[in-house]
Amino acid sequence: MEFIETIKAKAREDLRTIVLPEGTEQRTIKAADRIIGEGLARIILIGNPEEIHHLASEYYLENISKAEIIDPGNNPKADAYADLMVSLRSSKGVTREIALELLKNPLYLAAVMVKAGDADGEVAGAGNATGDVLRPALQYVKTAPGVSVISGTFIMDIPDTMFGDHGMMLFADCAVHPNPSATELAEIAVSTGRTARAIVGMEPRIAMLSFSTKGSAKHEMVDKVVGATRLAREMDPTLQIDGELQADAAIVPGIGASKAPGSPIAGKANVLVFPTLEVGNIAYKLVQRMAKATAVGPILQGMAAPVNDLSRGCSIDDIVGLVAITACQAQASAGK
Repeated sequence: MEFIETIKAKAREDLRTIVLPEGTEQRTIKAADRIIGEGLARIILIGNPEEIHHLASEYYLENISKAEIIDPGNNPKADAYADLMVSLRSSKGVTREIALELLKNPLYLAAVMVKAGDADGEVAGAGNATGDVLRPALQYVKTAPGVSVISGTFIMDIPDTMFGDHGMMLFADCAVHPNPSATELAEIAVSTGRTARAIVGMEPRIAMLSFSTKGSAKHEMVDKVVGATRLAREMDPTLQIDGELQADAAIVPGIGASKAPGSPIAGKANVLVFPTLEVGNIAYKLVQRMAKATAVGPILQGMAAPVNDLSRGCSIDDIVGLVAITACQAQASAGK
């Protein structure tokens, strides 16, 4: 896909270090070999070194020797990492002994490596549930300053180029937060707008979606979207945001002009922010299947450093693509 190739090219411009805690998982180690071969990122694999080298030999992988391999059972930085964990979580009952035990878990080790600055980002989830991936990340990487909620956006590449920017759109939140408050919905909108700029290179036109357009219906769910729109504009005045808008008013020029005349977003939105997770998740899957769109993601937003979660049904291509996206997120975090 052309979009992924563009992301890969951007990742190559300034290599970032990405840690893969599932270093002995078959798809992950094969993806790591490709990532190194394509020059997309520096790779850290967590796992037993002997097992990793055996798998590399078994699968005829030529580039794994260029990866850094960290053994969670024999890590020379374990003491320093444990000290960091205690400093961050002693109020939650984390002692040195507990920290050293947690560091034997590759997901905790990866999160602490990101927090310590020894890795720029993390990708996991091929062999672990979302909750298991996110828990240590939220505890140690934490959310970005001024952000209280993480969210998941999908980049939608739609064959019909009349929508968004020549068919490119972002949908959020489709993966994480079931029923955000107005403040949380505003944060999701701002985070998604920033993702559009940093990862897609697209100037966002953000539509806050509802079943009402500009007061056509009255309900507390509409009030939430209206409030979120106001808050999002205050959070980041550089972003173009409007709402509340129905989906057709957001993406069809004629309907937008009729239902929301004068709106800078109506009819030409390229970022859709859904009022609840169920709406966003249903919408992206319908567009993916019925419009034959390519859905890239979910890309997690709002973390202090990039941590991304794979589907356990992911392919090697999915892992390679998400590592490239994570590298680009890390570039953006560093001010690139």
